[in-house]
Amino acid sequence: MARLPIIAILAAGTAFSTLPPTSPAVARDYLILVAGDCGTAASRVVRETGGQLLSAQPSSDGQTCIVTVLVQGNGERPRKVTVRVPM
Repeated sequence: MARLPIIAILAAGTAFSTLPPTSPAVARDYLILVAGDCGTAASRVVRETGGQLLSAQPSSDGQTCIVTVLVQGNGERPRKVTVRVPM
């Protein structure tokens, strides 16, 4: 049983060894990519469409979110709607 904590510590160290360097230029670019939050954009799309949220993720440019919802029709199959909205 003593091996499990050692393995966990080694795995955590390996995971964090792949983080980008902490120079100001690199860190600033890295933070721009992860700083956005799609939560507000997803809430707005769900509210406007009346649909059910399937996914919300930042786009590769870091400026917009790609939000996918299921919208129920009148007795029809729900349709999948994908919207790109600003963060």
